[in-house]
This record gives sequence, structure tokens and C-alpha cells, in this order.
Amino acid sequence: MKTFVVGDIHGAHKALVQVLERSGFDYEKDMLITIGDICDGWGETYETIEELLKIKNRIDIMGNHDQWMYEFITTGVHPDQWSQGGLATAKSYANALGMELIIDKTTHRGFRYEHYSYRLNLIPEDITISHQNFFKRQAKWYKDDNNNLFVHGGINRHIPLNDNLPHMAMWDRALFSQAMSAAATNNKLKFHDEYKKIFIGHTTTESWGKTEPLLVDIIWNLDTGAGGGGKLTLMDIDTEEYWQSDLVPSLYPDDEHNLRK
Repeated sequence: MKTFVVGDIHGAHKALVQVLERSGFDYEKDMLITIGDICDGWGETYETIEELLKIKNRIDIMGNHDQWMYEFITTGVHPDQWSQGGLATAKSYANALGMELIIDKTTHRGFRYEHYSYRLNLIPEDITISHQNFFKRQAKWYKDDNNNLFVHGGINRHIPLNDNLPHMAMWDRALFSQAMSAAATNNKLKFHDEYKKIFIGHTTTESWGKTEPLLVDIIWNLDTGAGGGGKLTLMDIDTEEYWQSDLVPSLYPDDEHNLRK
């Protein structure tokens, strides 16, 4: 068994299929760890989860976008009102169900830009049961027997792992920022717990003008912009060999996509 980790997918099913095929991933024998943000962005969240459910050995980490979907499934209320790529997720399920999605759009004019929220006729019961369970079973993080940590956003490195809050794990960007600052002065980060490698997503490498994964200290950032203008990355955690999709916008030339994380 080989173990692979995949960065933020954001509904880009075509990109997921590409990296699985290019890596020679074995759906029956290999292990896949998803780093979070499976949904919201491109228009194939339904297809993405269907693909993941075909994989026998899988560990799924919850991202902040997944948390919004989890809250919708469990409460009937989408906390971000289907904005920031959420509408594409809703449309994906409506298309799979063959239902007409009724959209009530509200425009919010902020200081820098306009953003939108939506009220929809989609209800939790419309979401396929196996997909509901997918979101319900996502973990806040995963640490393997070799002290490799997989988390969507980051952690507070000064406290024990299990004292970190789920919100921190999903939303944190400080850990990678601290690693970048330390590397700039040839220093290394200190951690309360022992880690061999840490794999994160959430903060796209496009912020540094790159669509390749970034290694800083012991931290691999695998969000290579699949939710925006970049690529999806799949990595073998042992060899650190990685495979990437084409630029995701080229896979969805007609997709109406406006994801702001």
C-alpha cells in the first residue's frame, strides 16, 4: 500500500481524475488522505465525492468549506448563505437530482468589492445519504504512526495537538506564515508535539506566484490553487513525488466560477 495526500479539490472532479490516473493510484490497495475543501468552487462537487467513494482506503480531513456543508446537512442552514463557491456545490447536487434550483440572490456592496449570498430551495434531505455521511465523518486532523500530521489549515504549535480546537485546524494560516518567517532567518519552528512532516491546504501557493506545492521547514503546503487559477496536487507522502492536474480553469472553460476563500 502506498499513501497519497491530495490538496484542496474544490469541486474539480476532472482534476481529481487526472492526478489519480497520472500517479497510477490503485483504488483497491492504496490509501488516499484528502486534506479538506472538497466542495465549493467548480461545478462538480457531487461527481468529486462519487469518485472518492470508489476508493477503498481513505481518510478525509474537514476543511472550512466542508464545515459549511456539514452545517447545512445537520441544521438546514448554510452559514455562508452559499457564497464563496457554495452556489456551485448546490447546483451540482441539483443537477444530479434533476431538480430545478430556485435562487434568490442578494447583493452586498462592501468597501472593496461586491459579494453575494443566496437563498435556495435545496434542503438537507436532497443530499445523497452517502454524501451526507462523507461530510459527517470527516476528521479535524489525522496523525499517523510515523508522526506525519494532516490538517486543513494549521495548528497552534505551542500546545498539545489534542488541545487545538477544530476551528483552528480548519481556518489557521498562522502556522505556515510562521514557518515562512522562520525560514527567512534560517531558523526552524519549535513544536510542543513531535512531527515528522505536516501536510496542509487552505492557503494557496498562488499567493507566492506558484502552482506547485511548497515545502517550508517540515510543512508541505498542497493547496496549489485548484479552487482558483492553479492546479490540483497529489503527493506520495513517503517519496514526496507529486503529480499535478492541468490548470483547472482549462478543464472547465465554460464554468461560472468566482471562489473567494
